[in-house]
Amino acid sequence: MTSQFNSSQEIVFVLHGLNVTQENRHINFVFILILYLFTIFVNLILIFTIFLENMLQTPMYLFLCNLCFNGIIGASSFYPKILYDILFDSHVITYIGCLTQILVIYFYVYCEFTHLTVMAYDRYVAICKPLHYQCIMTIRKVWTLILLTWLFSLLEVTIGIVLTVRLPLCGVDIDKLYCSNWAVVKLSCIDTTLNNINGFIFTSYQFLQTIFILVSYVNIIKASLRSQAGRKKFMQTCLPHLITLINFSISLLFDLMYARYGSNTSLLALRNIMAVEFLVVPLLNPIIYGMNLSQIQNRMM
Repeated sequence: MTSQFNSSQEIVFVLHGLNVTQENRHINFVFILILYLFTIFVNLILIFTIFLENMLQTPMYLFLCNLCFNGIIGASSFYPKILYDILFDSHVITYIGCLTQILVIYFYVYCEFTHLTVMAYDRYVAICKPLHYQCIMTIRKVWTLILLTWLFSLLEVTIGIVLTVRLPLCGVDIDKLYCSNWAVVKLSCIDTTLNNINGFIFTSYQFLQTIFILVSYVNIIKASLRSQAGRKKFMQTCLPHLITLINFSISLLFDLMYARYGSNTSLLALRNIMAVEFLVVPLLNPIIYGMNLSQIQNRMM
């Protein structure tokens, strides 16, 4: 029988997802460190390029700038901890540290989805209603949408954290490379129906956002096919967005489904890869957009 912990101060979670041998420890550390630094570098390059060039301070590029900033948050929620674990052969994290990692990772996820939704709306207006674009997507509206994205994402993750904090725990073993909300909820000694309902509501909300994006792109594709200029605009500004959405959604869906219904004893390497795939998106975003947006390429040169 598992015993209930009397207070959160005595809880130290054990992360079982990391499987690094002494022989390849330093190689893994160097590789992941380079990956993390390169992720920060390419995102900062894109952010500074957009802010330093007046020609790029348009709604689409401002949304992209915030997407990159959110990418830095997402990368920083995972890479520093995994680097510490590899270097010092540590597999533990405190209760507060675990909740903090959950808060930052989920904030990044919610922000990413909402940013992608707002960017889809921006592209829909730009291509389907080009004559009204300047009137609809004013700078004031752009900054309002950006602010609401951050605030609503913070509200979502705060609700989840509050529901998790109230749970008494009877275990400390987390079968992942990092802390996730469901991994902690599974360790609870009491009924977690309220947490499940909350998870279902917010998962459904992210699903509705994805549907909204797809519907927007159906209309965008229809409008783009009418002219060669429209097709070119779609390929340059919308295709990177679609690639980002598909990669992010599939990896997140796999991680969510495997966390709830998958086996904890099989395919550890595959689970680790897919579990962090959506955390690699911050590296892919600036590369994908940088390669497809000629304005950014020219300014970066």
